[in-house]
Amino acid sequence: MKQDLGRYLGRPGRSLTRRLIWLASAWIVAALLVTGVVLTSQFQESGLRRLGGVLNSTIDQLVRAASVQGGRVIVPQINNQQTLDLLSGNYWAVAERDADGQLIVVARSTSLWDSDMPIPASLPDRLAASAGATISYNAVGPNNEEPLRVAASQKQLPGHAEPVVFIAAINRSNIDADTRQFATFTWIALALLGAGLVGAVFFQVRIGLRPLYELGQEIGDVRKGRATRISPDYPVEIAPLAEQLNKLLDHNQEVVERQRTHVGNLAHALKTPLSVMLAETEGQAGALPEIVRRQSEIMRGQVDHHLRRARAAARAQGSGERTAVAEVLDEMAVMLERVFQSKGVEIDWRAPDELLFRGERQDLQEMVGNLLENACIWSERRVKVSAGATGLGRLLLVIEDDGPGLPEDRRDEVMKRGARLDEDVPGTGLGLSIVDELTKAYEGRLTLGDSDMGGLKAMLELPAAES
Repeated sequence: MKQDLGRYLGRPGRSLTRRLIWLASAWIVAALLVTGVVLTSQFQESGLRRLGGVLNSTIDQLVRAASVQGGRVIVPQINNQQTLDLLSGNYWAVAERDADGQLIVVARSTSLWDSDMPIPASLPDRLAASAGATISYNAVGPNNEEPLRVAASQKQLPGHAEPVVFIAAINRSNIDADTRQFATFTWIALALLGAGLVGAVFFQVRIGLRPLYELGQEIGDVRKGRATRISPDYPVEIAPLAEQLNKLLDHNQEVVERQRTHVGNLAHALKTPLSVMLAETEGQAGALPEIVRRQSEIMRGQVDHHLRRARAAARAQGSGERTAVAEVLDEMAVMLERVFQSKGVEIDWRAPDELLFRGERQDLQEMVGNLLENACIWSERRVKVSAGATGLGRLLLVIEDDGPGLPEDRRDEVMKRGARLDEDVPGTGLGLSIVDELTKAYEGRLTLGDSDMGGLKAMLELPAAES
């Protein structure tokens, strides 16, 4: 049972609050149902016991009044006005066994008139097995099928060989009515009590689990960059969890810093000999110096690229930076329009002022700058940029141009490092590769498509920060 309960409470995909409330409510309802049934049953039994006392008194009167004359049982009418009034609801009868063992009524109350006392066929056997105890049962009376409570007792009279059965009955309508009324009030009271208990459980669970909700919000704030650590001000039951989470954050930060240091050391270690090689080839002519210079520049670009990527990945994991997209777009558009002034490129950009990128400004500048520069290079004159929030903590940047576009079968190719569509166009071929890798470092996505302007459309999906 405990294992089943533990598996139910720990089942994924369900709210713990709802599970606890449902479980507590089920127990409350079950307990109240049992309580209602028990109380109603006890109330009814109490009423029936009172009727049993009256019936036993009637049987005692009949036994005292009974006599045996000439082998026959004679029972006069007893001094009980209710048994004298016709169909009054109070009846009695005296019976003997015949040769077949069935009960034959030899005397009855005036109240029965010409009606029969309700005697079940199983009564003789039940009396024989009762060892002289009184048998009680419910039956239907002669007055409009009134509900009766009947008591029967088997007695041995002096001078009579066979035992005599004394039967008394009384209308139990009042007891049934009282029981129904008691049950109605009881169920109403238990329903109100149950509603109050369920409400109390709901508020108790909500209040009891509130620190966990607050802890979840704090973890979300850390993830979104609004905070760097979790507050230790929690109840003693939750405080150890908050402390362990802070230790985990510290450990992750140490790992990130250590990796950034290793990458930086490696990059600087490589850049020094590259600088020496470039310095040695300065002013020297010939094929070999030219090859060394060209390859050294490519290697330097690769080192810078991977250093940027490693730093971006580290910043994306733990950065609390928030960068305004509109400011970066304005800065990049102004700069690139000047660079491509001779070509007459016009950059039309639109972005909400409240749109924020969850990351460092330098990384957004590099991603947007590379995409915009690529669009300016291949455009005829027009470049369009639009940015907006997509919901669920994401933003979408769309950069389009009116150039020749890019065939679909070559779009994967240009994402590779060093890939270039045209060797006559200046560049290292790293632009889209840098953007793609920086985007992945921020758990974003870069996709290429066809623009309505006729050229290429680059769609950049990135994490958004709340304004």
